[in-house]
Amino acid sequence: MKFKTRYLVLIVALLLLQFGIRTTVADDSPKANAFRVGYAKRDISPQAPMPMWGYGARHDMLSVGVLHPLFAKAIVITAGKDKLAIVGLDLGRGPTHAMTEKIRAAISEQAGIEHVMISGSHTHHGPCLELLDHKGFGKGKFDAAVAYNQKLPDLIIEAILDADKSSQAARIGVTTKNVSFNRNRHTKRQPKAVDPMLAIIRFDAAEGDNPGKPIAVLVNYAAHPVMTDGKILKFSPDYPGFMEDKVESELGAGCVFMQGAAGDMSVNAPAGVKGPQAYGELLATHVLEMSAATKTKAPKKPSIQGRVDYFHFKSRVNFTNPLIVYSYGEAFFPELVRCFSKEMQDGVPPELNTILLNKEIALVGGSGEFFCNHANRLKERSYVAHTLFFGYCNDHYLYFPTIEAVSESGYGADPTVSPVEVGAGEKMMNRALINIYIMAGKIAAEQ
Repeated sequence: MKFKTRYLVLIVALLLLQFGIRTTVADDSPKANAFRVGYAKRDISPQAPMPMWGYGARHDMLSVGVLHPLFAKAIVITAGKDKLAIVGLDLGRGPTHAMTEKIRAAISEQAGIEHVMISGSHTHHGPCLELLDHKGFGKGKFDAAVAYNQKLPDLIIEAILDADKSSQAARIGVTTKNVSFNRNRHTKRQPKAVDPMLAIIRFDAAEGDNPGKPIAVLVNYAAHPVMTDGKILKFSPDYPGFMEDKVESELGAGCVFMQGAAGDMSVNAPAGVKGPQAYGELLATHVLEMSAATKTKAPKKPSIQGRVDYFHFKSRVNFTNPLIVYSYGEAFFPELVRCFSKEMQDGVPPELNTILLNKEIALVGGSGEFFCNHANRLKERSYVAHTLFFGYCNDHYLYFPTIEAVSESGYGADPTVSPVEVGAGEKMMNRALINIYIMAGKIAAEQ
């Protein structure tokens, strides 16, 4: 009997060591168990003519106004002592690395927000974010764009800080459904891979005069926002903006769109649905139905766990070769290419953000255009209640095709727009999966 008792003690000790479990006194104070959510937005529409992002054929043609306003929309979640900012931008890409670092530093210092995911919707009617305050890189020729890019991080910071200040005790609920409003524009293999999941996270007020009143709805779907005519040189959020407008109007709450793994996903509008407004409002109808069916609750043990991983992959394109840089400059325009190639001369340095919210919701963000099967396979292998993937998140390093997509070649998989080494996306998704399981306590923490 003594031997069995000692054996059981040894087994327990080994398990505690393996999974990094520490025995502590539970903190049941209201502050430790607080779950709060706030929402805010800022208009980020450029006010001066500047190059537009998205279509190489435009080259450096300047914008001629605003078709529909662009916004930065922020949700800040507080769980105990930890905070997460989620920001959806009506821009073609996430903020540059330098912008993201500035935003991180400011919100950490001013509000104690240590986790941030900022995704561009990937509209092709946004401003060019890469231009820098250096001669030959934007300065002197595109000064309006340089000034805009210097101001943009401050506007995003303001939206995040306002969302944090407006936070209130909250409830949360998640609903997903499969819809057939996107299609694979790349593969010739049958059946063609798609990511049909439309997901919403609804945040409601938990207290006050109207408990249950929605604070904000986060919408996650994968489809290229390229429905606005490319010849129109005016800024527009494309279909996500119309979707958000309808949801906000009918729900009386904020709506934040977070683009998914849309690298090979185009819009698949049903018959009779034409143009960005009709398509956006079609999505909004489903979002509103899902929102009405979503049951929200205050999490019993609120928590935010997060990790940022930085990678350095080889490039399939030699950006130190002047002839290659010149060719890219002819395809796009020289100042943009100089800015981009300078960052890629030593390889491709994307980042990966992994968040586990309340031990139930995994949020993964990659800084580029990931093909849909990256997200599909992550969701299949992630044994938590819900897994959402955000593309174009915290920087942008062009396309991340799957290995089999590279074998097919074609736009999005060729080195010209996917310079990252083959298999990079798979490596990043594996890292995200390991992160999720470590945070969930299913795999031992790395030493």
